[in-house]
Amino acid sequence: MERQALGSQGLTVGTQGLGCMGMSVFYGATDETESLATIDRALELGVTLLDTAESYGPFVNEQLVGKAVAGRRDAVVLATKTGVEITDDGEVRDLNGRPDYIRRALDRSLRHLDSDYVDLYYLHRIDPKVPIEETVGALAELVAEGKVRHIGVCEASAETIRRAHAVHPLAAVQTEYSLFERDIEHNGVRDTLSELGIGLVAYSPLGRGFLSGSITSPDDFAEDDWRRTDPRFQGENFDRNLDVVREVRRIAAGKDVTPSQLALAWVQHQGAVAIPGTKRRRYLEENVAATEVTLTADDIAAIEAVAPHGAVTGDRYAPEFMGTLNG
Repeated sequence: MERQALGSQGLTVGTQGLGCMGMSVFYGATDETESLATIDRALELGVTLLDTAESYGPFVNEQLVGKAVAGRRDAVVLATKTGVEITDDGEVRDLNGRPDYIRRALDRSLRHLDSDYVDLYYLHRIDPKVPIEETVGALAELVAEGKVRHIGVCEASAETIRRAHAVHPLAAVQTEYSLFERDIEHNGVRDTLSELGIGLVAYSPLGRGFLSGSITSPDDFAEDDWRRTDPRFQGENFDRNLDVVREVRRIAAGKDVTPSQLALAWVQHQGAVAIPGTKRRRYLEENVAATEVTLTADDIAAIEAVAPHGAVTGDRYAPEFMGTLNG
């Protein structure tokens, strides 16, 4: 796999990363043995960016990733996140961007990851009760201390990104970005990242699996799969969004690639580093193969015709979580 600069702060990663969240939570049954094998295979294929967060579990996903990279820490770019307050016994509370919590959370994450440093430390969500300058000031101190190499923010507005970057340069902004979610092209975020030289990391680049083409009914989800509560997978929204997927599948078939590979190739074509999440080697290998897919101008035009901004219906999250976006 080729590598690329992620932003302009000296961070280099493989052209595709790996989202590790689903190996521990939210998407049904997990299998640690297969998850560890999947991470191992990812590294063999040239994936370097592994994405986790203290809230995934809580803690257990960081512990899994730490176990997976033991003995080869310098070969990976570890990214984790803070800003959702969690007690040491795992109780999830509210957003918390206070400097004292940021410092305490990082020390805990380092223990779970079994590492002396984090390559990329994100503010997971923006705490409206704390000025972003204070939070990023704390992150900057951690960089100065050598505990963090680079910093970023997630799901932030263009204005917040500018304010954060003025305190300490951001290497990356992580946000949902895919053929199903293109708001950053229209709310100023994408333009701001380009202007300031900040990298874009795209989570859920397969529309939470919808763009894989393998989901044909909400009943395909396990009972404990949180997508059962996702508005885009419910009622008329599901049926209308499935129509978009069918068109993506048609274009993919014409190129002799899978729908997942087409969707990931599109994200890569936009200059973003996609971090598709998977907990199985066979899907990982399919996803990584997308880095070899080249899209022509005609391909892009065909994709744009069937999946323009606004083609997908339904909010990204249930109502209680929508207020944490674009902070």
